Amino acid sequence: MNAIEISIRMETDAIKFYGEAAGRTSHPVGKKMFLSVVEDEKRHLEMLRTLFRGLDLTINNVSPMRNVKTVFEELKDEMMQRVEASVDELEVFKIAMNMEKEGVEFYKKTLTEAKTEKERMLFKQLIHEEEQHFAIFQNTYSFMSDTGNWFMWDEHSIVDGGTPWA
Repeated sequence: MNAIEISIRMETDAIKFYGEAAGRTSHPVGKKMFLSVVEDEKRHLEMLRTLFRGLDLTINNVSPMRNVKTVFEELKDEMMQRVEASVDELEVFKIAMNMEKEGVEFYKKTLTEAKTEKERMLFKQLIHEEEQHFAIFQNTYSFMSDTGNWFMWDEHSIVDGGTPWA
């Protein structure tokens, strides 16, 4: 199995895992995060399949962080009414972070072995997006496990009076 085929398998597995995680997560923020990442992974899968079939691939510079900002803005009031996350939900986020970390490591290795410029461009984009997915899951985990502290750090300019470094 070559790197593209392995990547297709990884993205397919991620879609399944994150889709199931969204279905099992009762916390609204967690559910939206997983569903947002599922859409990213589906796009990754389509890009990989296009490359695998030898078709001309257009790589769009997409930022998963933009979607996350929207999710947090939409749910800010609901988040303020702290909904406790279960230990199982938090564990799913730990697994998701590990999956994204392993994905980044795999794509970095694959990037060094890429044979064409299209492959290199695709793997660079996948590395970038998977790193953002890791950050999204890490931030969501922090929010769900300690919402009060998360808001304090997120809104630190309010707490500290708006220091210049904020």
